[in-house]
Amino acid sequence: MSGLRPFLIALQFLTRLPVRLESPPDGAALGRSLLFYPLVGLGLGLTLAMLAELLAETGGWLPAAIVLTVWVVLTGALHLDGLADSADAWVGGLGDQERTLAIMKDPRSGPVAVVVVVLVLLLKIAALEQVIARQDWTALVLAPVLGRAAPLLLFLTMPYVRPGGLGSELARHLPCRGGIAVLSATFAGTLAAAGIRGFWPLLATAALFFWLRLSMIRRIGGTTGDTAGATIELIECAVLVGFAL
Repeated sequence: MSGLRPFLIALQFLTRLPVRLESPPDGAALGRSLLFYPLVGLGLGLTLAMLAELLAETGGWLPAAIVLTVWVVLTGALHLDGLADSADAWVGGLGDQERTLAIMKDPRSGPVAVVVVVLVLLLKIAALEQVIARQDWTALVLAPVLGRAAPLLLFLTMPYVRPGGLGSELARHLPCRGGIAVLSATFAGTLAAAGIRGFWPLLATAALFFWLRLSMIRRIGGTTGDTAGATIELIECAVLVGFAL
């Protein structure tokens, strides 16, 4: 059971599945749980792809709406919350690091947060409609996988800027060699699954990731749980839109 513990921690944190742990996780288990983020994304992607295949014959926008609703329910809108907090902070922070971090901690959502979340969901549902119509299940599987590989890459390559809390434990105890191995396997599998047709969508997604990373470094000097969640949402959206175009 101890070998499965980091996976169960990742599953409990990233989804709303009824996962129960016998005791609170320690720092080492929390750090190792990051290694299982892409695997949780794979499970989520396969689930969504199977649902989409069942609904594909319905046609129209309803299958896309149902798939997106299930997607949000399964993840508990956790990453959308991070996106909303980051959007408010980036605009309201006015370029100041301390002000940006303070706004990010505020649980209230302003108009900027609402607009950004609505736009991302609109892009997702429009892209899903195209993906389902073409029965492009590879794109639907890859979006959650790459979305959850993104925070692993962030934590490997950037400092965590909030002392204390869950994120600092993840960053402190993340096994670097294991993280590199997991990312290498994830990206190799992604390239094999996407093939030649996935070159430009994946290149655009990579460009978005590095732009987001650069923006975080310039604004707050690293990453936080909110910016990691925002990155998940934006990378998922980029993958879907890239394959739908």
